[in-house]
Amino acid sequence: MTVYFIGAGPGAADLITVRGARTLAACQVCLYAGSLVPRELLAECPPDARLVDTANLDLDEITAELLRAHEEGHDVARLHSGDPSVFSAVAEQMRRLDAAGVPYEVVPGVPAFAAAAASLKRELTVPTVGQTVILTRVANRATAMPEGEDLATLGRSGALIVLHLAAKYVDRVVDELLPHYGSDCPAAVVAYASRPDELIIRGSLDEIAGKLKEAGVLRTAVIMVGRTLGAEQFRDSHLYSAERERHVR
Repeated sequence: MTVYFIGAGPGAADLITVRGARTLAACQVCLYAGSLVPRELLAECPPDARLVDTANLDLDEITAELLRAHEEGHDVARLHSGDPSVFSAVAEQMRRLDAAGVPYEVVPGVPAFAAAAASLKRELTVPTVGQTVILTRVANRATAMPEGEDLATLGRSGALIVLHLAAKYVDRVVDELLPHYGSDCPAAVVAYASRPDELIIRGSLDEIAGKLKEAGVLRTAVIMVGRTLGAEQFRDSHLYSAERERHVR
C-alpha cells in the first residue's frame, strides 16, 4: 500500500488539484483534519472507504491508523489543508513511516498564501518593488522559532512577509515589524481564504491590528505585510518587454 499526503487546498473544495481528487477517489482509507478540510471533499472517496477524522488524534494514534491500513493492504489518502510543504506537520509523519518501512508519496495542493493573494488580487512579487516572499509564523505556546527567525530579524529584509497562525498575536507582529516597514506600509489579512465566509481586511501596518480585532478574527487567517501589496507605479517586467530577445536558436 501507499500513503498519499494530499494537499486539500485552502478551503474551497474545488481547489484541490485534479491529481489530488483522482488519488482520493482511489484510496480505501482517508485520514482528514475535520476542523480544516472541507467535508465536501470526502464525497470524492469511494463509497465504502473508511474515513478517519484526525482532529482529536495525536501523532501516535494517527501513525497507528496508517500502519493498520498498511497491514490491511489499503492505500491511504492523508488529507492536509493547504499544501503539505508548509506548516502541515507531515515531516514527523513521514519520519514514522520511514522507520516502519511504509511507502508514501506527496500530492501538492494550493497553499493558503496563494489563495489569499488571489483574493487580494495581488501579485506578491512586483518588479523594482519586491522580489522576495517570506513565509513564517510567530513563536507562541506551540513550537518555538529557531534562532534568527524571529520577526525582528526577518523584518530587516523589507521583503513581503506572510504570517500563518498569527492572528491572535497581531499586536506582537505589528510591534516587531513597525521599525523596519514603517507605519504606512500596506498590510492585509485574509481569513478563511476561498471559502464562502472569506473575510478580507486591508489597512496600513499601524492600523491593521485594530481592524483585525474589530472583525473578531482569531484563527484560520493569513497576515501579509509589504510594499508590493500597494504597488501601483512600477516598471513592467522584462518577461514581456519588447526589448527582450525572443529569437530561438
